[in-house]
Amino acid sequence: MILALLTSAACGGGGEPAEGAADTLSVVATTTQVADFARQIGGGAVHVTQLLRPNVDPHDFDPSPADLQALADADVIVENGVGFEPWLDEAVSSAGHAGEVVDASRGAHLREGHHEEEAAEHPDGEHEHGEHDPHIWHDPANAKVMAANIEQALAKADPSGAAGYAQRRRAYDAELDRLDDWIEQRISTIPRSDRKVVTNHDAFGYYLDRYGLTYVGAIIPSFDTSAEITGKNLTDLVAGVKNAGVKAIFSESTLPPKAAQALAAEAGVQVVGGENALYGDSLGPAGGDADTYITMMRHNTEVIVDALG
Repeated sequence: MILALLTSAACGGGGEPAEGAADTLSVVATTTQVADFARQIGGGAVHVTQLLRPNVDPHDFDPSPADLQALADADVIVENGVGFEPWLDEAVSSAGHAGEVVDASRGAHLREGHHEEEAAEHPDGEHEHGEHDPHIWHDPANAKVMAANIEQALAKADPSGAAGYAQRRRAYDAELDRLDDWIEQRISTIPRSDRKVVTNHDAFGYYLDRYGLTYVGAIIPSFDTSAEITGKNLTDLVAGVKNAGVKAIFSESTLPPKAAQALAAEAGVQVVGGENALYGDSLGPAGGDADTYITMMRHNTEVIVDALG
């Protein structure tokens, strides 16, 4: 029943490029997260074109002609890295971009390997995201690394603005440190026996590792929302939820909620979704409660604490 309710995720749509002022650096950022980092570090010295729209599943993204033109015109392209944008190399080549392409993940801490369920679905060992979990931004320590990589790239492309980029990056680092401390304090209010998490797909490993929560499982037991699952995966997950005494199943903003709702009903626990859905692969729309990296992390933390605490 749960397997039948699982529907395909919505396809990503490209962002519309806009012209910045003549004296600003033209930056194209692939994901909502790295676009926010670029805006925080670049300030008024950069114009950021964001390819992936908020609240859209990035795994099926296909660049539009407008996206390719933005890539062609960019002074700097910023990517998440770790295989999160498997379409990017071909898009950059097609666009004829000859400038800087920044892998924001360079030097970040990476979680290794895949879950046994995923390996069973890919017996040849091939995975769209490679050997590491690409959701690196869910650890604020990695966010600091990503911001530093972006700062260095902007300074290289615009040496006259280097001091400003460095100043904004230092200020943002301090914000990220305060965020990290706040999340740790909030998670500490959850009884240790209740720090168990089930989500739509395996997107929160870095967050769980950093703050001492236990990953019980995911409806799609993969880093990639397009991965195939089996009825056995879901039957085993229902049993795991019951055996572990999990209090809630968290739906994600970019994925249909029906499978999570069905799984929760089968396991006899609450499902957390709607406006309280977690932001896994994308930030939320402008003006919402998760429209920046920091507000997204605060939203996710409050939702988790409210459900498990």
